[in-house]
Amino acid sequence: MDVEEEEEAGIVEPCVGMEFESEDAARKFYSEYARRLGFVVRVMQRRRSGIDGRTLARRLGCNKQGFSPNNRTIVGPGPDKKPRPSAREGCKATILVKMDKSGKWVVTRFEKDHNHPLVVTASGFSSSGDKDKKIEELTKELEHQDHLCVTYREKLVSFMNSVEEQTEELASKIQLIVDNIRKVESEVQNFSRRR
Repeated sequence: MDVEEEEEAGIVEPCVGMEFESEDAARKFYSEYARRLGFVVRVMQRRRSGIDGRTLARRLGCNKQGFSPNNRTIVGPGPDKKPRPSAREGCKATILVKMDKSGKWVVTRFEKDHNHPLVVTASGFSSSGDKDKKIEELTKELEHQDHLCVTYREKLVSFMNSVEEQTEELASKIQLIVDNIRKVESEVQNFSRRR
């Protein structure tokens, strides 16, 4: 997209000096900008305070930034490993936001240019971004299902323990009844012998 196309699509471009109330607001802004432009954001770096550990700066960039190391291009176990194609193409598009003394987050560096084509669909949504959104939704659903499995497993174990306890209790009652019947039968036999 060129500048005119961005303006027509209502895309607000980041610029050095732009301020945000929080790190999260800056990340959401850049992620939305990326989605509308046709690329996916990757969290690159974070600088923390040595005193209290809070984040002081964050660098975000295109997910095609950098190059994959060769040792990560091999997939799967066994001798028939096939090289995995790298999604990284050395793209330089990044944004750096830093927290200033007032607590606001300020864009201190912005690199706009990508060295690869951007993927924007007719609806203005990046298919890659849509995939990421779907992955996020499915991940949340999987976490929810995992939680349900743990809950159901706990209930099942509790039920099985209860059944085991009741079975033992029932077995002891049956044994008591059997013992009482034998005692009564023994008394009946002794009584009938005395006659």
